[in-house]
Amino acid sequence: MSALAPPYGASQLLPRISTPERMAQLQREAAALPSVVLHSAAAANAVMLAAGYFTPLAGYMDRADALSVATAMHTSEALFWPVPILNRFLEKPAVAPGECLALHDPNLPGQPLLAVQRVSAVELLSADDISRMASGIFGTDDPSHPGVSTFLEQGNWLVSGSVEVLHHSYFESDFPQTFRTAMAIRSEMEQRGWGRVVAFQTRNPMHRAHEELCKMAQSAVSADGILIHMLLGKLKPGDIPAAVRDTAIRKMVELYFPPNTVLVSGYGFDMLYAGPREALLHAIFRQNCGCSHLVVGRDHAGVGDYYGAFDAQAIFEQVPPGALALEPFCADHTAWSKRLGRVVMMRDVPDHQPEDFVLLSGTKVREMLAGGEALPEEFARPEVAKILMEYYQ
Repeated sequence: MSALAPPYGASQLLPRISTPERMAQLQREAAALPSVVLHSAAAANAVMLAAGYFTPLAGYMDRADALSVATAMHTSEALFWPVPILNRFLEKPAVAPGECLALHDPNLPGQPLLAVQRVSAVELLSADDISRMASGIFGTDDPSHPGVSTFLEQGNWLVSGSVEVLHHSYFESDFPQTFRTAMAIRSEMEQRGWGRVVAFQTRNPMHRAHEELCKMAQSAVSADGILIHMLLGKLKPGDIPAAVRDTAIRKMVELYFPPNTVLVSGYGFDMLYAGPREALLHAIFRQNCGCSHLVVGRDHAGVGDYYGAFDAQAIFEQVPPGALALEPFCADHTAWSKRLGRVVMMRDVPDHQPEDFVLLSGTKVREMLAGGEALPEEFARPEVAKILMEYYQ
């Protein structure tokens, strides 16, 4: 049995979560510190740092690192990293380098203390800095892109430095069966005796095409198991809530996958919709979970028409040799084959004609559900369709 993939950029996971003893001490110290309420994006970064997903990072990046990562995909110390991890504010916090700052959670009632940051720098980003970062991360600075819109609203004051995080925000309480740290996922996979694991990223319910992609990827790379890993944080309007997705995915796994082949889990992060760059970030934190492969499908982490169908696969060619232990499993367009009566990757059936396919589209599924139409078996398992239909109705 092969071992799980090693942590990214470190010999072990480096979660920034405090111990219970340290937590009590931080609570006492924070009472005397200047305090700020985080933007949701910065709070999600803190949760990912706490949960080990962002190993080997110790905290939020400064301007030099942020610009280097946004434009060249590495920190100033040459660590490959695809998306800046930032803590930004509309107004300058009353803190100086070397001091500590109490960071409060915007997403919990009463905005409790989430983390304490040891500040290394407080810097004012120029409009040009913000534009360069947005263009690097998202491939555009168009404010109608939902990721760019969220990025632009976070402010020009950048506060960098390491963090000690007290808890995992609302993710543990709202998703007790699903939210897991990278450490917990790694431990569970070791207990199951898995070595090669293929990860499947999702912010949507899983339809027939997604189910079959997981099975195809597992077979193709001879994986012991599949990590179905769903985003539990903030989404754009119109996306299906995490609780509904969770229920639908668990029903699909229960009925249509062999026992002990799938681990259903979730992580506490807000969706970026950054397409190719986000695919690389997904790869890093799946490697930290121990996964050997990540399914990278059509328009992975994309939105609208901002990215080409397979840009998120092509960007893996820009990863420096040896930087990632995880490999992408590059998936083609999937469709239902009328001739074969099953979902296929279109590249695998060169004898098919266009009329032999029923194309599977998440957008089409959402339109049918909103219109009260029953989903055909080519789109969704009936038990999954029932859960989604109840939500929409």
